[in-house]
Amino acid sequence: MREVRKLAEGGRQISTVSTNRTGAAASQAAALLARWSQENFFKYMREHFGLDALAEYGTEEIPDTVTAPNPAWRELNGQVRRKHAECKRERELLQSVTLDEPLGDQAVQDYEQWQGQRQERIEELERALEQLKTKRRQTARQIAVNELPEKDRFTRLRVERKQFVDTIKMIAYRAETALAETLREKLVRRGDARALLRQIFDTEIDLVPDPQAQTLTVYLHHLTQAAHDAAAAHLCEELTATETMFPGTELRIVYKIGSPRIP
Repeated sequence: MREVRKLAEGGRQISTVSTNRTGAAASQAAALLARWSQENFFKYMREHFGLDALAEYGTEEIPDTVTAPNPAWRELNGQVRRKHAECKRERELLQSVTLDEPLGDQAVQDYEQWQGQRQERIEELERALEQLKTKRRQTARQIAVNELPEKDRFTRLRVERKQFVDTIKMIAYRAETALAETLREKLVRRGDARALLRQIFDTEIDLVPDPQAQTLTVYLHHLTQAAHDAAAAHLCEELTATETMFPGTELRIVYKIGSPRIP
């Protein structure tokens, strides 16, 4: 194993352990830290964006070029594992039994006979295990889907619509990330940004169009804490500064905290 430590701010160390003992340590550490980021991303997307949710229930045939685990190899692999476990138990049993004092001729004879039987059983298991390993090596681990036995063939869920919906979800996540970075400028605990955004998304608003001023004012109702209101007000200022036009109109969107009747 190889351990790489990253010195973080404040003297804190982050330890990463890998079986890859070659190459630059910095690139390995960067790859492992990136993997953590990816895992956190998928965890968040499953919890809050329904990334694993089905977009439709239809199925389609799998292309013949796709490979799948070979059922024959899987069965042989299971036999190898079971035979290996049985052989291990026999070795442990052989090593665990000893003669007790005092030693008699009959006890020694029985012990030697028992040891011989166990050794013979181990050699028999080892031969069978080697035969299974040889057969497993000669069997392909992956085969084309069209080569699967009829009883093992399967279809897959339709992917076109799900890929399209997932793309929209990822775009929404990137937009949320941009909003979170803006909120973090006013938050003491930077990790609260996404939770605050989810609260904002669930909060009621008032839409007040003004055709003469050519504006559409979005009034966000007050949040549960004054500190959250202050962060949301900063977000509203930044969004208003983009001078975004509401689609299909000539109305510029303005964001504010409060309501038309209760500022």
